[in-house]
Amino acid sequence: DVGAHAEIIRLIETLCADGLALLVISSELPEILNMSDRVVVMREGKIQQIGTPTDVYNEPQNCFVADFIGESNILDATMVKDGVVNFCEKDFECVDKGFGEDQEVDVVIRPEDLYIGTLQEGKEDNWQLHGEVQSCIFKGVHYEMTVLTDNGYELMIQDYHAFEPGTN
Repeated sequence: DVGAHAEIIRLIETLCADGLALLVISSELPEILNMSDRVVVMREGKIQQIGTPTDVYNEPQNCFVADFIGESNILDATMVKDGVVNFCEKDFECVDKGFGEDQEVDVVIRPEDLYIGTLQEGKEDNWQLHGEVQSCIFKGVHYEMTVLTDNGYELMIQDYHAFEPGTN
């Protein structure tokens, strides 16, 4: 019942606003991100990460956390050096440090952090990756597209604009 669920959420928010600490166990992402000031992600009884919803979402400590807290593109990569990671056969700047040089890592890219556009004839090509849209699904708030890059990587992209399958 949607109405009862909304009422429970309002009640929890009221109790927390009055200073009461509550432990809420949920696998519902909107509840986790909206109602919590601290999130604990567990797997098989072991803590994977503790942090604010923003920190856990933006800086997941492992692939399990990344997948649990939202959609993710998880790619094999190489940490070239502090601040530089290589994936999809290209070097990209990043904020990460301390992995050492030429270390194998996983890169997590949220679908909403990727931008999609088309190449225009006669215009400069400033796109970092090239590919072809494989699918495009309307999700209500955005479109979810699967893109196969020219070098064989499959990426999920969420955008407010639709790009039909076959678009390069």
